[in-house]
Amino acid sequence: MKIGILCHHTYGGSGAIAAELGKALAAKGHVVHFFSQAAPFRLNTYSRNLHYHEVEVIHYPLFECPLYSLALASKVAEVAHYEKLDVVHAHYAIPHALSAMLARQMLEDKCAGTKCFRLVTTLHGTDITVVGADRGMADVVRLAINKSDGVTSVSEYLREETIRMFNPLRDVAVIPNFVDTSFFRRLPAPDIREQLGLGSGKILIHISNFRPVKCIGDVVRVFYEVSRKIDASLLLVGDGPERSEAETLSRTLGISEKVRFLGKLDDIVPLLSISDLMLMPSNAESFGLAALEAMACGVPVIATMAGGFPEFIVSGEHGFLLEPGDVDGMAARAYELLADREQWGGFSEACVRQAKRYETALLVEQYEAFYSRLLAQA
Repeated sequence: MKIGILCHHTYGGSGAIAAELGKALAAKGHVVHFFSQAAPFRLNTYSRNLHYHEVEVIHYPLFECPLYSLALASKVAEVAHYEKLDVVHAHYAIPHALSAMLARQMLEDKCAGTKCFRLVTTLHGTDITVVGADRGMADVVRLAINKSDGVTSVSEYLREETIRMFNPLRDVAVIPNFVDTSFFRRLPAPDIREQLGLGSGKILIHISNFRPVKCIGDVVRVFYEVSRKIDASLLLVGDGPERSEAETLSRTLGISEKVRFLGKLDDIVPLLSISDLMLMPSNAESFGLAALEAMACGVPVIATMAGGFPEFIVSGEHGFLLEPGDVDGMAARAYELLADREQWGGFSEACVRQAKRYETALLVEQYEAFYSRLLAQA
């Protein structure tokens, strides 16, 4: 198959999954074309079957906003025409599915009677729970879903939210996020401790794009309570609007020397390999890819009973799930796990076993089958 993938290039689960999916499809012999404003941050490999098309946006004084959606549609139409794409896979309804819809209309107008690509849209979360929840955007999101040939979501939670909010005309299939366990695995990494000056204490980690929904302040507060009882350090990987407040909070609580703000990093396996616990106190989470990647590296997770977390994290087996905002409860469970070496070891092994159920190869096969069914219906 010849497949086009539209995705965000920035730090986050949707871009990571799109890139990993494309790489896996290319390894299986499919020809994959990526479309984005910049190369996706996980697209870090070379393959004869992988192609990247940068979308250049025209800045014109008459328009206040850059015309990215239109430039993307134009680029997709151009490549789809010359490369004869079978499937275009849009990660996010807005703007990618809409741009793909427009690209298809452009092709139909330009080449009457020509067979056009099938459009697949994967919903990742904020396109439904944030953009879709805005009354001014709801009909736009509904149109993107209904005009797609096939729609998937990354969790059962997100599927149910989509149906509740939009009552779509077509079914929404669940294909969960995945992890390459040959890459995400616990490795010896003693040099990292020394380089970061972490000593021999316990290491807690959080990875995200630091948006308000991630509750970075709660990460710092939970760590503060844990650090009062046990020697520990906190690694914060990523960046975003909540970073400044988190830095201020760590200074106010007097723990700034124990907290490392590492910014956006592509290679997180060495950091996960020295970590003892991941903190994910999100108010909402469509899936929680960072938690799954941590589990693949043997890192138990303290998370919330929000969104997709309960679909792959069993509380009391892979970590603990608590109500959003329950800082004291999370801190108590975190300390309990860190202080009991035997319990931690059992949780760590269970995490690795659970992650293997979400192995990349297994889920890529589901996407292949999904594409094939749509092409058979054409």
